[in-house]
Amino acid sequence: MSIQPETILLPEWVIPIEPRGQVLHRHALVLQGSKISDILPEADLASRYPGTSIRALPGQVVLPGFVNLHTHAGMTLLRGYADDLPLMQWLQDKIWPAEGQWTSPDFVASGTELACAEFLLRGMTTFNEMYFFPEASAEAILASGLRAVLGLTVLEFPTNYASDAGDYLHKGLATRDALRHESRLSFALAPHAPYTVSDSTFEKIVTFAEQLDMPIHLHVHETDHEIKDSLKQYGLRPLIRLAKLGVVGPRLIAVHSVHLDRAEIDLFAREGVSVAHCPHSNLKLASGISPIANLLEAGVNVGIGTDSAASNNQLDMLSELRTAALLAKGNSGNPALLPAAEALELATLGGAKALGLQDQIGSIKVGKQADLISIQLDDVGSLPVFDPIAQTVYSASHSQIQHVWVAGEHLLNERIPTKIDLQSIKHSAQQWSRKLKG
Repeated sequence: MSIQPETILLPEWVIPIEPRGQVLHRHALVLQGSKISDILPEADLASRYPGTSIRALPGQVVLPGFVNLHTHAGMTLLRGYADDLPLMQWLQDKIWPAEGQWTSPDFVASGTELACAEFLLRGMTTFNEMYFFPEASAEAILASGLRAVLGLTVLEFPTNYASDAGDYLHKGLATRDALRHESRLSFALAPHAPYTVSDSTFEKIVTFAEQLDMPIHLHVHETDHEIKDSLKQYGLRPLIRLAKLGVVGPRLIAVHSVHLDRAEIDLFAREGVSVAHCPHSNLKLASGISPIANLLEAGVNVGIGTDSAASNNQLDMLSELRTAALLAKGNSGNPALLPAAEALELATLGGAKALGLQDQIGSIKVGKQADLISIQLDDVGSLPVFDPIAQTVYSASHSQIQHVWVAGEHLLNERIPTKIDLQSIKHSAQQWSRKLKG
């Protein structure tokens, strides 16, 4: 006896991501449990699935959920708290003192709840997180239904979360052990940056990453100042120091990677490093523009990240990937660089590859997880639709995202969340705002 599918979706278009540039017109997606069990033309539905109800999505395109490759979700409560400052002044004079006063499990849980609501409404189904109190983040993430990679943050100096590098590692790995059974959570080691982590700690992180098969999520070469300081302290550029310590390899997700020379780009390509490109944060903090066209040309895997709402100030992958495409063109003088289909791939499969999740998410294939979003392309701001991929990248806005599924679970239904309480989340954010204002 055949098992009836739980859900059949029939959009106007499907963008599977693999192969790049393909668009399926009037094809159905069959979801069985958490996975995609079939993809077929509309004409074959009646014979293959007689009597099964179909969810029609007229004028909509379905594509994989966006994979946000770099976030600090717990910092969302600091949105707008410190604007128009260079990175180190932003960190040292504003963000770190605020975190010292306010960071707690409750703060992180509330910030992550707010971020998850924004992620959901803007089509992100997976995010790569780096912040304190990961157990508090996990509680909010699991309640939202989203998928996340929890970064186990490591620093040398004390915070409200931990006292030293050993304490950060101990607490982070204990959180991993407690939550490793959760199917929508996985884990990464997240040393903050070369300028906040010592050689001996990096060596421990490399050992743990290899033993536990975990990615290493790290800010690197974000500013020119960072490189100059490393040359003074170590006599080496940060990436060369990291390479000598064994950090540079296929597990590394090198966040920002703005200031790279040709040898470093070749090093990334040779060692299988992935880059998390955060265009809006880099622009807002005046850190510079990552050489994405050169990285892609060299064969480096690239994903897109929003960074935190404290430095962006919005968590919007459609906006990020559009900016990434435009920056690549404008910075190179070549309008053919980073075309729409490739930009969309960076925001989905590129992030999945960096996280080691490409066999589960990032593209629409039979057997993969049903992490999907739909976008209303017959909106007045996106018509006429000559090319659904180009319209998605260059015309669509987050307000056109209608539906979100994660592991087959319908989390956003016609822009209404099915698991989270938006009013409660808004109320909590307003309460924290009053506290932070003093």
